[in-house]
Amino acid sequence: QVISADSHVVEPPEVYKSINKKKYGEHRIPTLVRKTDSRGEPYDAWCIAGKEYIKNAGVTRAGERFEDKPRVARGTLWDTVPKGAYEPGAMLAALEKDGVGGAVVQATNTFFFYHWEDSEMINVVCAAFNDWMSEFCKPHRDRLKGIGAINVDYVSLACEELERCARLGLTGAFIPVAPLPGRPYRDPMYERLWETAADLEMPLLMHIASHRAGMSAEVDAVWKSEPIWPAGMRPTQDYWVRYAMTDMIFAGVFERHPKLHVGSVEHEISWAPHWLRNMDLTYLERPMYVPYKSKENMLPSDYWRRNLFAVFTEDDVGVRCRDIIGVDNMLWGNDYPHSESTWPRSMEYLDRFLGGVPEEERRKIVHNNAARIFKFTI
Repeated sequence: QVISADSHVVEPPEVYKSINKKKYGEHRIPTLVRKTDSRGEPYDAWCIAGKEYIKNAGVTRAGERFEDKPRVARGTLWDTVPKGAYEPGAMLAALEKDGVGGAVVQATNTFFFYHWEDSEMINVVCAAFNDWMSEFCKPHRDRLKGIGAINVDYVSLACEELERCARLGLTGAFIPVAPLPGRPYRDPMYERLWETAADLEMPLLMHIASHRAGMSAEVDAVWKSEPIWPAGMRPTQDYWVRYAMTDMIFAGVFERHPKLHVGSVEHEISWAPHWLRNMDLTYLERPMYVPYKSKENMLPSDYWRRNLFAVFTEDDVGVRCRDIIGVDNMLWGNDYPHSESTWPRSMEYLDRFLGGVPEEERRKIVHNNAARIFKFTI
């Protein structure tokens, strides 16, 4: 059974309706609003107090890249979102059409609220999403592994929500790929979060574009105008996940918490060989930058191989570098139902860039690694 380690739901209009309007204020709750773009075409967008945060399902037209590439990043109406994006039975049918037997299921729109300045409401929105995701996966927990979302601004609250995610039956949780300014993941303030995730055996994931507000003037400028990446930003997004993972490695996080697993999602994976080489070089040859020394006598790349992983979709260069990256650290995902996904041609793509890969290694990439990390039994 092929497992997609990167598939998505598209949050329906009612996903945040459980939030108490009287307590938090209706204007602070994300709402789906009908808008019109510069071409005069209608689209739906998630807005807070009138400010647009993301075009709903703006990249959620699976298969469209094979038919009409210029439309891939355009907004769309909720009515056109396929049922496989928000109904579990329909999702499984869509996955089966793509040759996929199970999936790690993640948010679409909720990630973009990490860009919001209102920390309290990010907590509330994440909790509402986690409730919905739990119900979505409940009928098919053997084949659909739901991943929650948590806000790390206040670590004690993040730990409580992570524990609640585990009780809800979710299999892991997303954290921002870049936390608030002045609070990097090397900071000891996160120690309880790492300990909690390790104890719960809940992998923590970092998804492309999930920055906290204020982390980058360039990123903030994009989201405060129109949430469409400029060309220079899209192919360089792996910078943030490399920075976050490096911070954790050189802070000794994985030495103290050997059972903690942290993953990159949708940054592809061919960045890893250069990064691994430079981390080891820094550790061994540039001691002025490294106050940390592993008591286990392990190199940074050793911690990558034991504790970290990356999910890719169509990175043929990464596959060719798998001996450096480590086959055990590579997971594949089809990114359904997003427009840039390989659905419904995933098996064709897998045959193309895994052609010539030994069967044992191929099985790890498309099944075994995901089954081990996210506890699939299929």
